Amino acid sequence: MNPSTNHQEACRDSGRPSRSGQLAAEMMRLTQASAHDLRIEWRRFYRADPPNRLSRDMLLRGVLYKVQEQAHGGLSRRAKRILHLLADKHAALGDDARDPSGLLKPGARVMREWRGRTFSVGVHEDGFDYDGRRYRSLTQIAEEITGAHWSGPRFFGLRDKGSGDAC
Repeated sequence: MNPSTNHQEACRDSGRPSRSGQLAAEMMRLTQASAHDLRIEWRRFYRADPPNRLSRDMLLRGVLYKVQEQAHGGLSRRAKRILHLLADKHAALGDDARDPSGLLKPGARVMREWRGRTFSVGVHEDGFDYDGRRYRSLTQIAEEITGAHWSGPRFFGLRDKGSGDAC
């Protein structure tokens, strides 16, 4: 028998729940807690008041994350540093980093051949023009064309299929 198994049996035999059992019990307790109680837990873990308009679900997620972080350890320094660098890079790029359609200049045309037909979309300051109608997003147009939900930037080839990043 290996040492790990001996420890698990010792915990079971002592009548004390295992560490994973304690974690599961704490998480179950929190899932049944009221929003008021979750706000108290939030203050305990984060040492600050939760944002005013945070839903009960988001309070629960934040508190459960902290419970698991205490039990299993948090992110490494390296992971935190990489996340901060990515956040800084994203902030420097602005909104265009999120929405590749924001990179399109008014007056440009986006084209896509689909099922043997070519579709052309005009780019305007306040949206897109397709088939004589104005749309707020390329996604609305892609849905109009296909009859199914598509990412507009992906449908029109403005985003890689694999990574989701802008070209």
